[in-house]
Amino acid sequence: MKVSFDKNWDDAVERAKKIKLVIFDVHGVLTDNTVIYNEEGNRLRAFCHEDGFGSNALMFCGVEVAVITRKSKTVEARMNDIGVKRFYQTKEKIVQYEKLLEELQITDEEVCYVGDEVIDLGVMQRVGFAVAPSDAKRQALDAAHWVTEKAGGKGVARELAEMILVTQGKWDKFCEKVSSKGW
Repeated sequence: MKVSFDKNWDDAVERAKKIKLVIFDVHGVLTDNTVIYNEEGNRLRAFCHEDGFGSNALMFCGVEVAVITRKSKTVEARMNDIGVKRFYQTKEKIVQYEKLLEELQITDEEVCYVGDEVIDLGVMQRVGFAVAPSDAKRQALDAAHWVTEKAGGKGVARELAEMILVTQGKWDKFCEKVSSKGW
């Protein structure tokens, strides 16, 4: 699980221990950036089942999950499907980020943001734990404290969830409970 692209693994672990909220971008993080149009002209996107599991694992273990992205009915349906209640459709990521800090009464240090593109840099440069998928753009990779092995849309949330929950000492109990009793 340890791909660092010259990032400091020990530093990433220490940052992950403090996380109370994980915020995901969607396009390039929870999707692979592919957009498909059907015959009616509707946009379609593919999501990785692993990422739904990862998001649910975080929430199950008491880590808040939020998604900030531009307007998308497809993404809204996916977030409803996996139970992400903190879903925000806006281009103003910093404004929404600051609202989340205030609402949850947490600090920058307690937030992880996962982004892949220049539009994500404002939030990535503020949070305590910035993460990028392995196929993110150079600027996002440079801003990240940790880079996942997985590419966007291929299980980034699942990989990150395990990393955070292992560092917080919650992963083994979660696996034990889910494997014996389900959700």
